[in-house]
Amino acid sequence: MAEIKVDVRGETCPVPLVEMRKALRKAALGDVLEIIGTHPASKKEIPMAADALSVKVLGVEQAGDEWVIRLQK
Repeated sequence: MAEIKVDVRGETCPVPLVEMRKALRKAALGDVLEIIGTHPASKKEIPMAADALSVKVLGVEQAGDEWVIRLQK
């Protein structure tokens, strides 16, 4: 099982969502994606997109302006 980091700090929609989808396509079943970003709308959109793609949302954390979303394929 791999852990894949996707750093989209400073990027706005739709870039974080696009990068998440790209990383998911490369990920193997069971891999964990850690997406780090700063765009507030993406913090809501990424978990919704993950649900739609049947990807497990392990957690969403906020620290200052940055958020970290962990997903498992």
